[in-house]
Amino acid sequence: MGNIATAKEEDWEYEMPALKSAIATVAISLDGAMIPMADSPGYREAMAGTLSFYDGEGKRQHTIYLAAAPEYGKSEFTQRMEREIARAKQRFPEAQYLGIADGAASNWRFLEQHTQRQLIDFFHCTEYVGKIAQALYPQRRDEAKRAHWHHEHCKKLKSDPGALDLLIGEAARLSPRRTLSQQVRDGVISAWTYLTNHRHQMDYPGFSAEGLPIGSGVTEAACKTLVKQRLCASGMRWKNKGARIVLRLRALTHTTGRWAQFWEKINQFGAECCC
Repeated sequence: MGNIATAKEEDWEYEMPALKSAIATVAISLDGAMIPMADSPGYREAMAGTLSFYDGEGKRQHTIYLAAAPEYGKSEFTQRMEREIARAKQRFPEAQYLGIADGAASNWRFLEQHTQRQLIDFFHCTEYVGKIAQALYPQRRDEAKRAHWHHEHCKKLKSDPGALDLLIGEAARLSPRRTLSQQVRDGVISAWTYLTNHRHQMDYPGFSAEGLPIGSGVTEAACKTLVKQRLCASGMRWKNKGARIVLRLRALTHTTGRWAQFWEKINQFGAECCC
């Protein structure tokens, strides 16, 4: 079955299930997950990608899941993503297309080609807010104050257009402090760098006001349930071919309606013809 899924991936198209509401927004996201390899030393990065379809009220109606085994250059994975994006744009030409991911440059080189607007995943951004909180309250006894400050400023980041500039200013103020440990100073410097470099991709108040998604939680969950739960169990080591087959099949089962359509196509064309 895995060989059939691999062989016919480029030829077969799958119908989306009937959706309850009209689609206004399509969020495209991708991320990597490290898996243990047998045919190369250590761990390598498998990829997971999603196309999530939202109605005008911001409710997710459907998600297409894709996954790929580690490959140099990621060309096979990006080509599969591009085919799904082209089909989505053909079906929903009036929808707006959003790119949501972490700060990896390779993600944005891809997403900027295919989306009208881009946003850094909110969860990843909050991790850097946490580094600022750590520098502001570095003592162990200040854990409650640190957690409260972090929580409040993450809330402001969603609703206050000026919150991002305040965070960047706070990071700049704290980074020269010699009383901080080197690890904490490095953390707050990395927060300043990250927030400054990606500030044009952090319009969380604007996206929230429009009812648009601000996080790539669907893709993060795919990395965990689609990839890591199956390929990272104790003692596992994978060859590329095996990982490729397993991930193709799991992507089919995770996307509503595709597993049944996959079998319908086998019944229609026959397994020998497919292979």
